[in-house]
Amino acid sequence: MKKVICSEKAPGAIGPYSQAIEANGMVFVSGQLPIDAATGVEAQARQSLENIKHILEAAGLTMADIVKTTVFLQDMSLFAGMNGVYATYFDGAFPARSAVAVKALPKDALVEIECIAAR
Repeated sequence: MKKVICSEKAPGAIGPYSQAIEANGMVFVSGQLPIDAATGVEAQARQSLENIKHILEAAGLTMADIVKTTVFLQDMSLFAGMNGVYATYFDGAFPARSAVAVKALPKDALVEIECIAAR
């Protein structure tokens, strides 16, 4: 059985998808864009991670419950800036992570981050 997770503190979906879905104790958070964020990859990464944090809170979870993230970057030259911000959102054991460069992101974002969390 799956359950839709939604937080009013994070931007609503800009298409036919849910902010997150919980199934079998796992929470799958859709890619979070830095909507309303300042320019620059650090500010955008921070906003994407804040959106994830709010969605997880709506599910009764925290950033510590994340087991996997995927980071999409407009260009790999942005990796260091994103990585510096990303590291501040986790204590101790970091989740598994993939980071890839893509041709373009919605809304001309520089970064998009998705995750999987577990109860």
